[in-house]
Amino acid sequence: MSELYERLVRKEAKLAVIGLGYVGLPIALAFARKVKVVGFDINAKRVDMMRRNEDPSDELPPEAFKGADIHFTADINDLKDVEFFIVAVPTPIDQQNIPDLTPLLGATRTVGQVLKKGDHVVFESTVYPGCTEEDCVPLLEEISGLRFHEDFKVGYSPERINPGDKVHTLESIVKVTSGCDPQSAETVAKVYELVVKAGVHRAASIKVAEAAKIIENTQRDVNIALTNELSIIFNRMGINTFDVLEAAATKWNFLRFQPGLVGGHCIGVDPYYLVFKAKELGYHAQIIDSGRYVNDSMGGYVAKQAVKKIIASGTNPADARVLVMGATFKENVTDIRNSKVADVVKELKSFSCHVDVTDPHADAAQVKHEYGYDLAPKMKGPYDAVIVAVNHAEYADMDEAWFKTMLKPKGVLVDLKGTYRKQIKDLAYWSL
Repeated sequence: MSELYERLVRKEAKLAVIGLGYVGLPIALAFARKVKVVGFDINAKRVDMMRRNEDPSDELPPEAFKGADIHFTADINDLKDVEFFIVAVPTPIDQQNIPDLTPLLGATRTVGQVLKKGDHVVFESTVYPGCTEEDCVPLLEEISGLRFHEDFKVGYSPERINPGDKVHTLESIVKVTSGCDPQSAETVAKVYELVVKAGVHRAASIKVAEAAKIIENTQRDVNIALTNELSIIFNRMGINTFDVLEAAATKWNFLRFQPGLVGGHCIGVDPYYLVFKAKELGYHAQIIDSGRYVNDSMGGYVAKQAVKKIIASGTNPADARVLVMGATFKENVTDIRNSKVADVVKELKSFSCHVDVTDPHADAAQVKHEYGYDLAPKMKGPYDAVIVAVNHAEYADMDEAWFKTMLKPKGVLVDLKGTYRKQIKDLAYWSL
């Protein structure tokens, strides 16, 4: 049994989580019920909220903080006696869809400043295969003056936390772990087994673990892109995609992916990391790239279809009022990062439509800062079109009678996920 593992369990050694967002905070709190934890984030305001038992990502209730042996801090000095580091910071893309390693390398520099002999550093951020050993390790060596393998160990254990999902949690999803050698691999696995009831899968290497994570989301992205493309084709045929999927799903081995807007910081981002690395290796990842193109263009497609329906109803788009319901990247979360609803809004405005956007979960100031438009405090009909862009639970009970109160007599209901398709009888209706 690893000496470090034993010392962590006895609370003689500390574990730190660097980055306390939607991934890092749940991990930190889970470990804090088993070992002594330092929760580090560079954002002092977020740290203050967590000290008050508030989750800045609005995912966890105050009770989640109770009974946790954790010290929240933005002070690097509090990391000096830590021996096991977990780095869980975002890995976004820039405006050219190129991987932006700024947060990851910043967190790596922080760890490098306090790294000591015998320490272990585990990365959870989604990256292209090779990033941990090729980008992060040299930085750790340079800043700490220590030698990889001889002085400190590194591992990789990709995050699998799904925002808004109360069923598939950290404890209930098998965790992939890896290390730079057999000893560190076992130490990392044993440490995660403390909090992951579903168990861990010991990957063959750090690169294998990195690759496993990135293809999870790439596979979903490509399959959703296929379904989105089918939706475009079926729309031209005049048949409903969801009716087709319902019929096809009666076969036992049919994979029922659904069309929709693909945003967020996982499926809408991770494939670009793989495309970037493939290009670096001299290969053009055609299927992955094509899938990204299809999914990235869906916001504009949805808006154009809505405008076509508005014109068909006899209304000039420049005179049209459109309500967009939902601004977050998926249902029942507050997260607006890389939300493709913004593409729908932008395209509608390019046709000079007057657009109201409403969302029961999104923060209006964040939306304004990120995308430049305001959230409407309330829905003020009648509208020429209502677009249900995000399936929040608050919208589930809305029926045709309610939509009629929001729409003009010739108004159109655009229902991206086909939620209401079987109950709409009188209204002009369109879904993906």
